[in-house]
Amino acid sequence: MSDARRKEIGDRDDPVEDEIAESFDNTITEGAERLARTWRVVLITGFFGGIEVGLGVMAYLAVLDQTGDHLLAGLAFSVGLIALMLAHSELFTENFLMPVAAIVAREGTIAQLARLWIGTLVANLAGGWLFMWLVVQAFPQWHDTLVESARHFTDAPFGLQSIVLAILGGSTITLMTRMQQGTESEVAKIVATVIGGFLLAGLQLFHSILDSLLIFGAIHTGASITYLEWLGWFGYTLLFNMLGGLVLVTALRLLRTKELFEKKAEAEGR
Repeated sequence: MSDARRKEIGDRDDPVEDEIAESFDNTITEGAERLARTWRVVLITGFFGGIEVGLGVMAYLAVLDQTGDHLLAGLAFSVGLIALMLAHSELFTENFLMPVAAIVAREGTIAQLARLWIGTLVANLAGGWLFMWLVVQAFPQWHDTLVESARHFTDAPFGLQSIVLAILGGSTITLMTRMQQGTESEVAKIVATVIGGFLLAGLQLFHSILDSLLIFGAIHTGASITYLEWLGWFGYTLLFNMLGGLVLVTALRLLRTKELFEKKAEAEGR
């Protein structure tokens, strides 16, 4: 279909489908709003994000302890991602698509992006560390399940499989945020969130924040897992989460809307 014909049958005068154009506008607006946050807002939002994803980890452990089924536990984990969405908190890995799109559209700066990423990451980990201490004290019957879940990650050898699991973890949650941004229906957003949670936790993909909470919990139980072991796993997982989210999803989505970025720049005289 030609651009002229697309414009003729669509509601908007854009070189892409109306739904893509509307999603583009929403993505840029949301990304710019996140980039404009102060340190205080970034840290508080990220801290609550760590606590709320901890709710999902708590639900995950409850189901896994009773059933031993990672897929069912993955569905239960979705509780945490739904809480994140409805409470407007965030995980570090949710801040790839929208803020980067805003940077490309020149609605923010690299310094703002660094503040958002660093602040959210540190606050996620701090909130999750605290919440997992509470979980460990409240549910001692889960300790064995928690330690076994953590060792799945800390004992994993660094190699192609671990790298790919981390890439898939980053791309999955970034795609989840894209699906949420592509609809105004709260029901559809929740469905997208459940899909993301099921894939992340149910398939035991490597996710730098989610799985760090499991490892923190195991450390709190007194298991022979050290923070140095966590850091070794966390370093490469974080890197490949970013690679998956930024390359497999964000870069391709930006390429899909290249014409809209060009149109926006022309309208602003850049």
